[in-house]
Amino acid sequence: MTVSMYVLAAILIILIALLIKFQQHTTAIFGAVVIIIFALGWIDSKALLANTANEGLATLVLLLLISHALEKTSVLSYLTKHLFSASERTSMVRTIAFSGLSSSVLNNTAVVAAMIGSIQKNKQVSNSRLLLPMCFAATLGGTMTLIGTSTNLVVNSMWVKQGHESIGFFTLTPIGIPLFILGAIVLYFSSKSLPRQDVEEEAVDAYFVEAKIEKSSNLIGKSVEEAGLRHLSELFLVEIVRDNRLITPVSHSMVLQANDKLLFSGDVKKIQLLNQFDGLTLFAEKNGLPTQVLTEVVIKQDASLIGKTLREIGFRAKFDAAVVAIRRENSDVSGGLGEVSLKAGDILLLATGDDFASRTNLRKNFFVLSGVKPDNMISGWREKLVVGGFVAMILTSVVTGSPLFNAALFLFAILLGTGCITINEVKRHFPLSIWLIVVSALCLANAMQSVGLDSQIAKFATASLAGHAPIWTLAGVLIITIGVTELLTNNAAAALMFPIAYSLAQGLGVDPMPFILAVCFGASCSFISPFGYQTNLMIYNTGIYSLNSFAKVGTYITIVCIVICVTMIPLFYPF
Repeated sequence: MTVSMYVLAAILIILIALLIKFQQHTTAIFGAVVIIIFALGWIDSKALLANTANEGLATLVLLLLISHALEKTSVLSYLTKHLFSASERTSMVRTIAFSGLSSSVLNNTAVVAAMIGSIQKNKQVSNSRLLLPMCFAATLGGTMTLIGTSTNLVVNSMWVKQGHESIGFFTLTPIGIPLFILGAIVLYFSSKSLPRQDVEEEAVDAYFVEAKIEKSSNLIGKSVEEAGLRHLSELFLVEIVRDNRLITPVSHSMVLQANDKLLFSGDVKKIQLLNQFDGLTLFAEKNGLPTQVLTEVVIKQDASLIGKTLREIGFRAKFDAAVVAIRRENSDVSGGLGEVSLKAGDILLLATGDDFASRTNLRKNFFVLSGVKPDNMISGWREKLVVGGFVAMILTSVVTGSPLFNAALFLFAILLGTGCITINEVKRHFPLSIWLIVVSALCLANAMQSVGLDSQIAKFATASLAGHAPIWTLAGVLIITIGVTELLTNNAAAALMFPIAYSLAQGLGVDPMPFILAVCFGASCSFISPFGYQTNLMIYNTGIYSLNSFAKVGTYITIVCIVICVTMIPLFYPF
């Protein structure tokens, strides 16, 4: 190997290490790698610009923007109302089937977000028996078609860049259907091992509420015990912030002072109990917002809020809302609410103003789980146009065999022209992070070709794997991709594994399609860890499940994925 090969290999290793350590900065890390590669001369400006706009990548962007228009319709919300019955098993079957089938053509994150609220509201079946199976079924359902998950579209964009025709809409279906069916059966039976409890029960220990002692309060000079703050029903005083000092644990004899910030953990439904104390003001009420009606939201992975505090954001001005409480599972929230650095998956309970629902930045930053819904939903003929246009787009591509890009471009133009999606929404929802990851991965592939690292991988495959059945290499690619997905994210895993899988196939002298499909399925199979995929994180942050719940059920599903993929991929797409 040459010096350039060693340097590029080192960059790849460092890239993976940084992505594991700083997942919230994925876009910046990939962007920095592109700059380094360009500075080292391994890719020129012509190739760089070509990577930023190819048919596969353009198709990905168009479909994600069209998906946003679909999220604004009431279709998912309407259908999820009819899933539950008095029978737990019937509700389970309906939930798994609906989640999987919906995710085969819709964004699975949107499907999970819509179904979380419906499952929480149902009073017939325990939340814990439905949420995790629903989440995993949505992930499995996304593997059934090209547009079922952004991961497939990421791989397709890189496949097209290599000079191949686009992966067909139903190319993954012969493997995805048996994978979903067998996975659904495993979910049905393994759900019996899940705890039987509802979100509201666990929420008693999860939410973090702040109240401040005003200078006029008669609590000043009293101990915690004397003030009656020690034995509140379902609220527990865990910390006091005084003069920027954190006092924890709080002694019953601690004397209260003016401007003390009291941090409670407990059931936010009981926060009105705090109003009985003179001069004790909730964090949200300081912003002049009532707390009688609350809205629950979860922070998206690509939200602009991540890594910032509520004070830095200027939350009230930005959203016409104030945070009443924060819930973050398996990680302590400490200090005043205004100083908490927000993370993806945090669940916020908001007191909202009159303009909250009309704020155009809500969908960019949050999934609204309950309470006030954004008023930029579409209905009437526009809703029918979006749904009908989406179906027509798929049928046109499948029946005529024309590239999906063509139909997607026409549909996007129609939606834009009719106001189903606006220019401002396009700006806000442009998938910049995914776009940059794909561009970076394409540049990495160019760099590997430029320095000859791809040829070196091919030579390794020729020398080391000669005489061995390609199916073992396929299994290795699949398992490694699954492992990388659990450590990073699905799109990052797909972007990193594609050039390696492609080079291995070339070295073996076989059709690369089976290996590329292994990357598609492997990058989607994030089940063991709640941190590998956004939908897992959303379910994890409901507070019902432990890491063990994910690992236990997720291991069964992962084994199913490996067995089905290694068996079925070569059957339908021979080497």
